[in-house]
Order: sequence, then C-alpha cells, then structure tokens
Amino acid sequence: MMSSFYLADLYQTLRKQGSGISRIRSVRDLTKMELQDGYSLIVAVDSDGGIGPRPGDTVPCPPYELGRFAIRVPLLEVLASGAIPMAAYDMLTLPMDDVGKEILRGVREEIEAAGLGKDFHISGSTEDNVPTNMTGVGTCVIGLVHEADFRPGTTAPGDCVVCIGLPKSAPADTVRVNDPEILASRDLLTIQSLPGIHDMLPVGSHGTGFEMDQMASSAGFTAKPVASFLDLKKSGGPSTCVIASMTEDAFKTLPTHIASPVNKIGVIQQGK
Repeated sequence: MMSSFYLADLYQTLRKQGSGISRIRSVRDLTKMELQDGYSLIVAVDSDGGIGPRPGDTVPCPPYELGRFAIRVPLLEVLASGAIPMAAYDMLTLPMDDVGKEILRGVREEIEAAGLGKDFHISGSTEDNVPTNMTGVGTCVIGLVHEADFRPGTTAPGDCVVCIGLPKSAPADTVRVNDPEILASRDLLTIQSLPGIHDMLPVGSHGTGFEMDQMASSAGFTAKPVASFLDLKKSGGPSTCVIASMTEDAFKTLPTHIASPVNKIGVIQQGK
C-alpha cells in the first residue's frame, strides 16, 4: 500500500516538474506511471475517425459495432500488458443523440464481454455545441499492475510467437463483433492464465510482423519469421488478433483452450 509520505512527495514533484518526471515513461503504445512498491498505472488510448453512420463518414459502420471496436483496442492493450483495468473513457465528436447512445452501448457491452462487469467505471464526453457530419471517437483505459505481472519484456529465447485470431481491417475486410475468426476479449483472460505464456501484444495497423519485432526488441532479442499463410504486413485493424510469445508446449496445447485460430508466425532468437 502506498504511504501518505510517498504520495505527498510525488505530489510536490509533479507540481514542480509536471509530467516530465522519470517515473512516467512510454512502453510500446502504453504509458506507464510508476507509483511505489512495484505498482504502476498503465494508460492506453486509441481513436477512430470517419467510421460510422454519419454523412461525412468514409467507412460505413453501425454505431454499436463502432463502440465495441473503439474501446476494444485500449482495453486489449491494458489486459495484454498484465494490468487490471480500473476505468474506461470515451470521447465522442458528436452529440448524445441516437448515434451517440448506440456507440456508448457498444462500449459498455465490449467491457462486459471482457468479464469486467456492469459496474465497471466508464466516463466520457460529447460534442453538443458544434455541428459535425463525421463520426469521431477517442477512447482510453487505465489499469493497475505490479511489476511481477507486467508482461512487456518477458519474451525468452526459444519462444514461439503465435498469432491468435486473424488480422482483419476495413475497408478490405468486413469486421464484425461476433466473427469467430477474431479474438474475443474474454479469451485474452483465459490465455493469460495458462502456463508458459510470456508477452502478449494486440496487433494494430502495422501488422503482425511489425508487432513481433517490437515484442522481441523490448526483451533484447530478435524475431525470425516462420512459414505461415498469414500476411505479416496486413493490418489488424481494431486489434482483431494478438500475438503472444510462449513455450513450445504452451503453443501445442493452446488450441484446446480457445476457439480462435492459432498460427505460429515466428521464433525468438538471441541477439539484437
């Protein structure tokens, strides 16, 4: 538990130095705010623009599904890091009309689908003053983690790198919430509980190959791709899949625990 002395010291440091203190740093796409006794706050954010049902949108999408996928990206990033989500935020560039309400319904149901419960704290903001004709959504999830559970950098030499779910992204693909080929948020919690699983990383617009290199380099190693039918450069859009480093035994048993597609895409080697 944090002492009142430490919190007072941290408060005074923040007043003097603002956000530039060394205890706040970026870890891949995450912001890590180190507190005390090995505990840290983890912050993940994402944004979507031009996707939705409004006249100015370039990619049509039901607002409910937009809400599901908008919060999914930072939610999976926090879960994959090993942190426990504490609060979520949505920022809409439109008023709280029927579209806004459907987006928020999607945000709420994606959080519940991840097993976080109906009472999980969600807050946000809307644009009720300036008329807009395009949909825009910003999202943020804050979590708490202890250093012993923080996964970035835990990849080991000899690990398999496995893609769980398939990378899909609009407009090339039709991305649906209940698509069995994309990873369900709740499955991420199942994967975390299995032995032999090390680092995990949601796949974004740069593709699985880029994320695999990021995962390996964060642990001081390199990744060697293996033969796979997956296009390692294809965008994972709203984190339709994650990559995970794991032992060979964990890879062999993983398909018995989840329904999502599992494909080995690389191995971890010594050296940079």
